[in-house]
Amino acid sequence: MKAIVNQDTCIGCGLCISTVPEVFEVNADGKAEAYGHTTDENRAAVQEAIDACPVQAISAED
Repeated sequence: MKAIVNQDTCIGCGLCISTVPEVFEVNADGKAEAYGHTTDENRAAVQEAIDACPVQAISAED
């Protein structure tokens, strides 16, 4: 699974970053960006970040 953050929708709240810092980071615009890989070990946490995003800015593709 690969996480994708819609930059037009993201409000930069940081919830995904605090949930899975090895996958998400803040970019120069102050918004979240998926930079790391989803692994078997963090897949559930990435899904949690997707589900918890207050503006549904994060999606995933296999």
